[in-house]
Amino acid sequence: MSLQAPNLDDRRFQDLVDDAKRLVQQRCPEWTDHNVSDPGVTLIETFAWMTDQLLYRLNRVPERNYVKFLELIGVRLFPPAAARTEVTFWLSAPQSDTVSVTAGTRVATPRSGHDPAIVFETTRELEILSCEHTHALSSVSDDGYRTHDDALALGNSFYCFDEVPKPGDALYVGLDKAVPSCAVCVRLSCRIEGVGVDPDFPPLVWEAWDGETWTACEIESDGTGGLNRDGDITLHVPDGHEASVIDGRHAGWIRARVAPPVENQPVYSASPEILSISAFTIGGTVTAGNSERVADEVVGTADGAPGNTFTLKRSPVIPSDEPFTVEVSSDEGWQTWTQPEARSFAGSGPQDRHVLLDAVSAEIQFGPAIRMADGTIQQHGAVPAAGSTVKVPFYRTGGGGRGNVTARAISVLKSSIPYVARIENRRPARGGVDGEDIEQAKVRGPVLLRTRDRAVTAEDFEHLAREAAPELARVHCVVAGDGTDAGGVRVLVVPSIASEGAVRFDALLPSETTLQRVARRLDESRLLGTRIAVEPPIYRGVTVVGRLRARSLFDPERLQDAATEALFRYFHPTVGGPDGEGWPFGRPVLAGEVFAVLGRVRGVELVEEVKVFGADPITGERGKATDRLEVESHALVFSYEHQVVAVGP
Repeated sequence: MSLQAPNLDDRRFQDLVDDAKRLVQQRCPEWTDHNVSDPGVTLIETFAWMTDQLLYRLNRVPERNYVKFLELIGVRLFPPAAARTEVTFWLSAPQSDTVSVTAGTRVATPRSGHDPAIVFETTRELEILSCEHTHALSSVSDDGYRTHDDALALGNSFYCFDEVPKPGDALYVGLDKAVPSCAVCVRLSCRIEGVGVDPDFPPLVWEAWDGETWTACEIESDGTGGLNRDGDITLHVPDGHEASVIDGRHAGWIRARVAPPVENQPVYSASPEILSISAFTIGGTVTAGNSERVADEVVGTADGAPGNTFTLKRSPVIPSDEPFTVEVSSDEGWQTWTQPEARSFAGSGPQDRHVLLDAVSAEIQFGPAIRMADGTIQQHGAVPAAGSTVKVPFYRTGGGGRGNVTARAISVLKSSIPYVARIENRRPARGGVDGEDIEQAKVRGPVLLRTRDRAVTAEDFEHLAREAAPELARVHCVVAGDGTDAGGVRVLVVPSIASEGAVRFDALLPSETTLQRVARRLDESRLLGTRIAVEPPIYRGVTVVGRLRARSLFDPERLQDAATEALFRYFHPTVGGPDGEGWPFGRPVLAGEVFAVLGRVRGVELVEEVKVFGADPITGERGKATDRLEVESHALVFSYEHQVVAVGP
């Protein structure tokens, strides 16, 4: 397939002649004869023909030359970024020994039709540690700690909170060891039922001690209904869980704390009464990325000349938490070569073991020798000795937007692990971004030439933020408000997320690592006195309640699902909106456009009713129905939940 010729100048012969005649009228008004018989017009046509031929030749410049020009001014294509998520390994039964999941364990989504499975690899080793219950304490606001070890040993019951529980009262469950990143099942036998709380929404939070503070545990399931009945509570213990001493007892502590109730939330009227407690580990969670680690790849043998280049077998090379290094053999063993911080050889001396990596082409380059104006040769970076072997200890390849899978999409374990029954990702994967193409680089090139790594305009801040964190889906710069924030800049960043289905609110929040990386990059380029805040935008949840009438021969239930999916996509922060490029910042939501979205769904005969509600993504509280949902200039909307009913004809 031939490359499309770039159109550097779209003027042709007649366009050039007409432009010249217009200039003649402006500059030489006494020249009035513009007929082809005029000798001056003949000269114009001659030069127009020559210019037309020149433009034709310039427009034949291959795309590769344009790429090389971009490289000359410092523009290199961004590699893809790998999506990441947390994968939980569930055991078939509690085990007395530790179950290890090695780093690099491969998990994947099921194959669907002609689409291949999307493969993830665990980024570190996971140890699913066995545990058991050892201690039980209670803490009330006016009475310190109460131990219940003797009561449990004798089979007696005890109140886990004060007689009338108050916010802050807590039940402490001690485990024989800390179980970081593990899923722990706490089995409780309770005597009292119906203590006043909603079993599906009790004012109770579970927390684990991480050595400095109490960190919330995610609740997988609560069969006790908030300590109201016999059952199991499955908790995901955070990664930083540490053993500590409370009231003279050493254990890996977790606790159930009575939380202040939210509006209209029922509270405890009496303390639950506990008869027995037991605990065991049932699983563990580890981070996995949509990438493949390649280890110990020999790329070639150095010839002792400056500027040696080698190419890796796999491309592109995606960014990872581990810095890219190259090892070169020597008489003293393997020498490590690293990339300079400036990502260039400009500041490298002849003894600096520096290499540069082009992540997209997977090309490795050693330092070149530059001839100076006085004829001397200056070496930038050390030169590997002739005959030395060059290898790369590890790198990662893969990535792309395809890895932003939905929650619980990962369910296939590519290799057998004893005692592991199933796997799942409880949250959607995020951070996957396709690599930059030439067209995108063409847009970025002029910006780079204009800014020269300085952040002055809003466009400059957006460009540099994308450069610092390619995994971001959207970046929007706004001027801060009045008062103390006047003159500041807010850079709003949106991470890459799955483009299909419902979006969890926590998936819309970029990681602290990403925020810090962007902030550091912008701080280096900002003008003196400019205050910068890097943060996610304000998110406004949208809930649509609609009623549809289906055409004949269309299943109403399937139509409901299709309509709901259309709403989720239309109000998607990164791929939604009228143009499909993400919902515009500050754009209000109109009931009329919801009618249009639902009306375009195949199988809809009539959209009978539509109601639009705003929803708080934190509390889930729904506002009043409105025909126009206003959105702040620095805010985005996303689908909180939708309720669509379809009826037959």
